[in-house]
Amino acid sequence: MKRIESTQNALVKYWKKLATTRKERERSGEFIVEGFHLVEEALKQKESVKQLIVREGVDLPMLWPIDDIAIVEVTAAVTKEFAETETTQGVFAVCQQPALQEETMASWRKVLLIDAVQDPGNIGTMIRTADAAGLDAVILGKGCADSYNPKTLRSAQGSHFHIPVIRGELEDWIDDLQARGVPVFGTALDEEAVSYRDIQHAGTFAIMMGNEGSGIHPQLLALTDQNIMIPIIGQAESLNVAVATGIVLFSFVHQS
Repeated sequence: MKRIESTQNALVKYWKKLATTRKERERSGEFIVEGFHLVEEALKQKESVKQLIVREGVDLPMLWPIDDIAIVEVTAAVTKEFAETETTQGVFAVCQQPALQEETMASWRKVLLIDAVQDPGNIGTMIRTADAAGLDAVILGKGCADSYNPKTLRSAQGSHFHIPVIRGELEDWIDDLQARGVPVFGTALDEEAVSYRDIQHAGTFAIMMGNEGSGIHPQLLALTDQNIMIPIIGQAESLNVAVATGIVLFSFVHQS
């Protein structure tokens, strides 16, 4: 097992960049997860795990399938360089971002589209919700928080390893989905939107959710098959976008 004690080590600097900069994650095609739960979820997709990092004194579970994975032991001082939580559990995994084939993407029939949602916690919760609802994929449009931001990863609680999450041009995806017979529903507060409860579908659908403050861009709303809304019963002006996502997705899934 390799051991690193210096915070100036090149690997430590790389891990720090992975944890803190989107640019490095995009350049390298890698990301880093922290904590026992997320590392265990990563190991279920073992081919994505490039390296484990373990703080000295931390024992790994005996049943983890890690015999052929490189493990680096580090000091507590080194851990502080890239740990994102104040009370870190001291275990991390460097993972490869998955590559998807076109034929796989062409098979998607239940999809969550996200337009310009900026809060990584919301993005992570929406990914986790889509995973729980059994969707095929999540597609992040322009202006969305990075799907591999540490806060996004923590909020998603391992769902990145269960469901494809990609970035894409939502206009192109709307066209592609509709061409394959997948209706696209946007969420909007306007007079043409109907209650989500009134929608009937044939088991395939794409739901588009929008920015926390301004909603979905009008140009995208104009491309949908139908726009829907969640009726507000109390005095709140709106719902959190992740909460709204859960309501709509599970309603649509239960119709399938």
